[in-house]
Amino acid sequence: MSEKQENGKVSRRYFVTACSALAGGVALSVWGCGNHEKPGLAGTKPGPYPLADADNVIYTTCLQCNTQCTIKAKLQDGLVVKIDGNPYSAVTLLPNLPYATPPTEAVVVDGAICPKGQAGVQTIYDPYRLRLVLKRAGARGSNTWRAISFEQAIREISEGGQLFADIGEKRHVPGFKEVIKLRDPKLAKEMAGDVEAIRSGAMTVEAFKTKHAAHLDLLIDPDHPDLGPKNNQFVLQGGRISPDREIITKRFTFGSLGSVNWFGHTTICEQAHHVAFMYSLAQWKEKDGKYSWDKGPNHMKPDYTHAEFVIFWGTGFNEANFGPTSMAPRVSQAIYDNNLKIAVIDPRLSKSAAKGWWIPVSPNGNLALALAMTRWIIDNKRYDEKFLRNANKAAAVASGEKSWTNATWLVNPKTGKFLRADEAKVGAANQFVTLVGGTPVAVNPSDDKAAVVGDLDVTATINGIPVSSSFRLLKEAAAVKSLDEYAKIAGLEASEIVALAREFTSHGKKAGIDFYRGPIKTTYGYYTAQAIIILNFLIGNVDHVGGFMKGGGAWDGTGGKPGQPYPIAKLHPNALKPFGVKLTRESSGPYETCTLFKRDGYPAKRPWFPYTDDVYQEIIPAANAGYPYPIKILWLHYGTPAMASPAGQLQIKMLQDTEKVPLFIATDIVIGETSMYADYIFPDLSYLERWSNPLGTSPVVLSQISKFRQPVTAPIPEIVTIDGEQMPISLDAVLIALAKKLGLSGFGKDAFAPGQDLNRPEDFYLKMVANLAAGDKPGDSVPAADAAEMELFRKSRRHLPKAVFDEQKWQAAVGDHWPQVVYLLNRGGRFEAASGAYADGFAKHPWANQLNLYIEPVGSGIHAGKGQRFSGVPVYQEFESFDGKPVSFPPEFNLELITYKEIHGTESRTIGNYAAQMAIMPENFVNLNESDAQRLGLADGDLVRVESPGFAGSFELGPGQAPSKVEGKVRVTQGVRPGVVSISFHYGHWAYGARDINIDGQRIPGEPARGKGLAPNALMAVDGYLKDVSLTDPIAGDSAFTGTRIKLVKIA
Repeated sequence: MSEKQENGKVSRRYFVTACSALAGGVALSVWGCGNHEKPGLAGTKPGPYPLADADNVIYTTCLQCNTQCTIKAKLQDGLVVKIDGNPYSAVTLLPNLPYATPPTEAVVVDGAICPKGQAGVQTIYDPYRLRLVLKRAGARGSNTWRAISFEQAIREISEGGQLFADIGEKRHVPGFKEVIKLRDPKLAKEMAGDVEAIRSGAMTVEAFKTKHAAHLDLLIDPDHPDLGPKNNQFVLQGGRISPDREIITKRFTFGSLGSVNWFGHTTICEQAHHVAFMYSLAQWKEKDGKYSWDKGPNHMKPDYTHAEFVIFWGTGFNEANFGPTSMAPRVSQAIYDNNLKIAVIDPRLSKSAAKGWWIPVSPNGNLALALAMTRWIIDNKRYDEKFLRNANKAAAVASGEKSWTNATWLVNPKTGKFLRADEAKVGAANQFVTLVGGTPVAVNPSDDKAAVVGDLDVTATINGIPVSSSFRLLKEAAAVKSLDEYAKIAGLEASEIVALAREFTSHGKKAGIDFYRGPIKTTYGYYTAQAIIILNFLIGNVDHVGGFMKGGGAWDGTGGKPGQPYPIAKLHPNALKPFGVKLTRESSGPYETCTLFKRDGYPAKRPWFPYTDDVYQEIIPAANAGYPYPIKILWLHYGTPAMASPAGQLQIKMLQDTEKVPLFIATDIVIGETSMYADYIFPDLSYLERWSNPLGTSPVVLSQISKFRQPVTAPIPEIVTIDGEQMPISLDAVLIALAKKLGLSGFGKDAFAPGQDLNRPEDFYLKMVANLAAGDKPGDSVPAADAAEMELFRKSRRHLPKAVFDEQKWQAAVGDHWPQVVYLLNRGGRFEAASGAYADGFAKHPWANQLNLYIEPVGSGIHAGKGQRFSGVPVYQEFESFDGKPVSFPPEFNLELITYKEIHGTESRTIGNYAAQMAIMPENFVNLNESDAQRLGLADGDLVRVESPGFAGSFELGPGQAPSKVEGKVRVTQGVRPGVVSISFHYGHWAYGARDINIDGQRIPGEPARGKGLAPNALMAVDGYLKDVSLTDPIAGDSAFTGTRIKLVKIA
């Protein structure tokens, strides 16, 4: 019998050892592992179906896209062979099974999952998976590597030195020991406090330097101590790191290393959506005697099940969004049951638009359309005046509402701030002011006793201060253009805008607008998002059945609720206090309070982003520019900014510059389009092999849900030993090994508290599962697993190696909470019944808080490039660069570019699913309206090169690499607006197995199918002032995917 086949089964020994560094081509045989019949047994009577046996099922959470659906992984002989939806969860089954259903009964019920989720089997067994640590053996980008031991890699990146002398690089490479200079928690806290004093004006730089004279060598720049310590020269850039591994990596970056520079990827996705929601839902709260705006949740959705009319704005329910698995059945059933009407605003006729009223807006017309609708609704008094006039909680309750607005609050337009009650001489400085019958009245928004119902559309002078209500400012902003002018910009007929606005306001509170990234990926995306959110507020639909809802939420996994056993944030003895300006200048306070402002004034050298975070596209360009300081170490996790960022190809040369990025390490499951430039790549575990911290779900689901990831199958990466503990190489293993090597707090012995160590990943993650099991209040615990469930738990993990599943060690991580933890692990999360969605005409889990038409923090802030104040209400803007100059294009570039996702593709990581997913559509296309095709002399199937100003259709990858070309086949269609070209993402790879690589002198051939099609992001416009990064929203920090004009060149 061959090593490859034992009783018709794939041998684990053969599978894991087939190739030294990559998972190897043997993984392709896994696609057939669901059929274990021998030829000689064909036609015999089949035995029991093994995938309906609870012993062969583990519940976990998908990561094929950011919807992160709850899934059921089915195993045969220890291998994942089928993925379905988790029937306990309302994400994947409606109604979901009662939580008390024994797993032995639940196993025969499958929830739904989309094509991407089902294809996860191909992600875990991708033959290009990494198994060993790779070290660069040639110039960056040459795709020449050698495999080294995990221990050697940890030692080298810790200690630094002439790490690449063997390939002719004589430079000194800084290691972690050299970069992490500030190690004293007491000193870090003291310095951080004094930097805050500098920013507030309470301390001078000279006074700081005098006080800390003995420690100035710890700072990046003693003349600018507010830049922080040298620790900040370590940068962790996360792609798909948030939210599932956010907590442990922030613990490492902030508390252990003392660096402020932890970044997610959100400005590549939808940050303007998130920021606009967080400020539109911000609450005025007191903490330690000081009042400030506390940002709210980043997402709300219509109640599709009971709404009568829903607008999908730049999104839909059949392809991306959050996501087809949970949305498609709800929307489809509502259309069937309740005569739900839908409209889809999109330049492209998506699968969702094909099922409703298609509004083919111009790609740059979304803000104009939103303001046009706002103007028509206000001019025609189609808003809910009673709802909008409720100025505080008591007024909302008195009128039968859950939430209220600041529509009547008075604003001083000169400062951009709300008028305070002490200025009006009617109250205190922490109160606001509204007019009631023309008389100023103090407003405490959270007051539930004294109702304040304000005057809505007013302007006045109070105590010598000219003021206007928030509503009046919105009205004036919307009135800057006529309906016809807005219609021309939006590329629509004014009559169609009126019809849309009329329909939206004809259903009372049973209407809503759903949007995500489509309309907001431009330089004015924040204002577009704010305008769309306000349209919902104008009809008073928040919290109502059929209206706009925040979703069911989640149980707290971080231990912040009473009775939860592990308050994770507090369980970090001797944590460092990180301080200083972040590399991207995000969430770092106003530019005007930084010492760099005193030096540089306006314009700042690069943008500042006080309202946002995770400005992904700016990280590497900022490091390259050395502003506000140079970096020493870049750690990229599970991301590919060179491919995913607009104009990301510019970052390739930056990463090849070893002076600007001296040490570049990466953790990923494969060699990606950006990690191919790393100095070291550590293999990571796929989402089916590892843990995650607890996760919530999108507001699509109105019942309460908490989910998590847990190991389902044996790991592909090598098993290593760290301080006596065996575990597979992974991001978590690297964190633990580095922390122990460097002697950092928060990991290793007594990491949480005396006797509570962090030596293994489960020491961390299982504590959060225990918090979920305990619930959010005393008496909210789940049941303990009985003897039968405990035995099932063990049997279903019998295939996992001891390095992954050691029951004694898992139990030791949570102590007496173990039986309740097993109960959760056996179900893949904690799930409220679907009946928990509604109560008395409202959401059972309502927002029940303030809604903001005017955003004071934004309205009082200043654009770091222009030196001008932002607006607190949405205002019309056009495409512009950082210095405020309009972006224009030469006349030959007369096609507008948009991008989108197919249901079978996600960002960059599903190209390896070609055995099933890519067979549906092996390449993407240049989708062109028939009228444009005729004008340009193009026909279906013609090959074209796509160009934009400054980009000639290809870009260099590195030494010995052929350029990557942006070329594709034309697909002529009526399903895209004339003048627009649509190109889907997730194709055109130049790594991830698409090209040959060399490991230890052995050529590993690439798979040409992974490189098919074209990657459109390279076409996108570069900021004409900065010249090294895409155009960017100055408020939300979003990279501009929309707005670029292109031309097509036929290739003979």
